[in-house]
Amino acid sequence: MWQLSKEFKFKGQSIKYDIQGEGKPIILVHGTPWSSFVWRNIIPNLAQSWKVYYFDLLGYGQSEKRDNQEVSLAVQNELLASLIDFWQLDAPTIIGHDFGGTTVLRTHLLNKVEFEKMILIDPVAVAPWGSAFFAHVNKHEAVFADIPDYIHEAMVAAYVKGAMHTPMNDETLQGILKPWLGDVGRKAFYKQIAQASQKFTDEVQPLYAQIKCPVRLIWGEQDTWIPIEQGRELHSLIPHSEFKVIANAGHLVQEDALEQLLLTINDFL
Repeated sequence: MWQLSKEFKFKGQSIKYDIQGEGKPIILVHGTPWSSFVWRNIIPNLAQSWKVYYFDLLGYGQSEKRDNQEVSLAVQNELLASLIDFWQLDAPTIIGHDFGGTTVLRTHLLNKVEFEKMILIDPVAVAPWGSAFFAHVNKHEAVFADIPDYIHEAMVAAYVKGAMHTPMNDETLQGILKPWLGDVGRKAFYKQIAQASQKFTDEVQPLYAQIKCPVRLIWGEQDTWIPIEQGRELHSLIPHSEFKVIANAGHLVQEDALEQLLLTINDFL
């Protein structure tokens, strides 16, 4: 079972994290609706050469979920900056996927946290973004939060399967679903969607040209959540960035093309 053993208190809320390996520090930041579980096959490889730090975002995975909780992108960069300070890291290397990539960008550009190198995997970074489903949940969060568990589970399963180009196996599906099940998990799932807003990328998109550290963008060629065209646009906005395409992979590249992704990550590192 995927279990994080360490705890950090962020504004009185529990953040679960863990560390593996020895060497220079590297941080892994997951996106939505995922958790650190999506790094489970990446961590052992990186931990052979790096000290790997990974955690669950506030309101996600094993980190605290509560009523009236702020879990938007506006708070996740504050959390990441606080964790880096708590871990006493100076310009670590960092990898962010999806909203995790957004959080990395916001932490660098708004919190002025320096990174030695930055890898962004299918990040949410260029307008427009946000599906019709996001908009509908935003308008009717309370209705979604009260639907029967069996309907909720079926909806989330169908939703997350769409992030892959290849069929999702049951072990992966159950690991992704687990944090979102039950009364607390169900409400937290719709809360994080309802609080998603393009305004949090709009405020940093004009700043991308300020990025000086080496950046590699990695994109699943068959990503239907964030099309590759947005990746190419982001590449044009970040000076000196590299753009690598993973064939036969959708948005959840970690599951679709693990070996290709590891080669692309390690080559850059």
